[in-house]
Amino acid sequence: MSTDEAASGAGDPDGRLAERVEDLARILARQAGTVERLADAEGAREARDRAGADLPLVVELFALLGETTACADTAESERERAAFAAVAARVERLLVGRGGTVVTPRVGEAFDPAVMEAADVVAADAEDEDRTVAEVLAPGLSVPGRNVRPARVVVRAFRSA
Repeated sequence: MSTDEAASGAGDPDGRLAERVEDLARILARQAGTVERLADAEGAREARDRAGADLPLVVELFALLGETTACADTAESERERAAFAAVAARVERLLVGRGGTVVTPRVGEAFDPAVMEAADVVAADAEDEDRTVAEVLAPGLSVPGRNVRPARVVVRAFRSA
């Protein structure tokens, strides 16, 4: 059979070869469409990852976390304190799940102006305490690549006599 006969299906009186070629063409077109959809979905996911957190939602969750933590701290009974603490823990999990990070420095940690704001300065007793956190007044909020709200801290400063 010549190439022309094979292409026209002349050696195939029932036309099965032409049908098979058409079926294969449809399958390849569907697979190409699926690959394009997968590539588009992956591109959209990468764009979301590059964009980072859902900032307005993270900011609202951070405010809610502050309010529920304040309620837990000022609750009149242990039962209320435990309930507000449980709600605060869940809100923090939601915040972290949406790409936010609560910045809570530890007392004695070195002051980091990138994520902390010095609300006050107190005298340090020793030179190795210079520029360290004496007290945390309020936690901060950050998202990947950006500090949204610095943690408010009291900083120790050593002054030699």
